[in-house]
Amino acid sequence: MSDNLTHLDEAGRARMVDVGEKPATKRRAVACGRVRMSAATFTRASAGDAPKGDVRAVAEIAGVMAGKRTAELIPMCHPLALTRLVVEVRPDPDLPGFRVLATGETVGQTGVEMEALTAASIACLTIYDMLKAIEPAMIVEDIRLVSKSGGARGPYGEANAP
Repeated sequence: MSDNLTHLDEAGRARMVDVGEKPATKRRAVACGRVRMSAATFTRASAGDAPKGDVRAVAEIAGVMAGKRTAELIPMCHPLALTRLVVEVRPDPDLPGFRVLATGETVGQTGVEMEALTAASIACLTIYDMLKAIEPAMIVEDIRLVSKSGGARGPYGEANAP
């Protein structure tokens, strides 16, 4: 990892990194998160008995919508032409709760990590929003980058990826 802060100019002011001279490469990033809840809330959500509707479907759509708007939400992120963005919400009775996996892909000059992380984060927050009337004490946790490929720094991947 580099100690250089690429988003600061010589005077220490924030700036968007110039990626104009970088070659376009295929890039992929996977991010995850989870929402823990009581067994009773999980049972209702899994059965489709949530007050606001189908938790999984709405969270997946919200994640994709958010990932596509990352450059509007995170300062200094470049707008990307995503070639793929998939958000999967998986029930996990062992939590109990839901696990979220977001996969983003692009061919471009900068990575797609922030899009995957944004998608996973918003999917988790949507699950919380849809179930908060039942259980406001749910826990949104473990949002992180699982893996990435493409670009000059090469691949990154967790040993225990979900």
